[in-house]
Amino acid sequence: MEYIVIVLSAILVNNIVLAQFLGLCPFFGVSGKISTAAGMGGAVLFVMTIAAIVTYMISHYILIPFDLIYLRTITYILVISSLVQMVEIILKKVSPPLYQALGIFLPLMTTNCAILGVAILVIQNEYTLMSGVVFAVAHSIGFTLALVILAGIREQLELVNVPKGMKGNPIILVAAGLLALAFMGFAGIV
Repeated sequence: MEYIVIVLSAILVNNIVLAQFLGLCPFFGVSGKISTAAGMGGAVLFVMTIAAIVTYMISHYILIPFDLIYLRTITYILVISSLVQMVEIILKKVSPPLYQALGIFLPLMTTNCAILGVAILVIQNEYTLMSGVVFAVAHSIGFTLALVILAGIREQLELVNVPKGMKGNPIILVAAGLLALAFMGFAGIV
């Protein structure tokens, strides 16, 4: 039951993008096409999950026992940047079109505050390792869901006649705001 609450809360109620407003840079930057958004979601799923595991172990086996908590943020950033470099190398070899489509946003995952935020929240909420992994996977699914939905909206907006003053970023910001309001409807289900 605990895991179901964590999953529903992370994906719908406290969505990392639409409720906590973390990771907005890739949310707006990589949501032009559904395929690109799904690729970024997969990369975030990998990095966020592994980062949660590694940072949990570093925190519980090094930082807390040796009273080095003040090094937490810099340590987490180093772990995340290493994982992003690994994803970048793998994507460049395995899927060059996706690597090209993600462009600058792939290395910018290093500074993706959603990944750092989830790693810190796992420790602050005092989750066990398994609960922390479920929390990270659920948040990355919520991140991917938000990206894919906005990408679908953006692809549909290219097919309709949008007033001249609303074309481009204004209509995307309105759509993102309406999407965040829609997700607020899930408040209270868990």
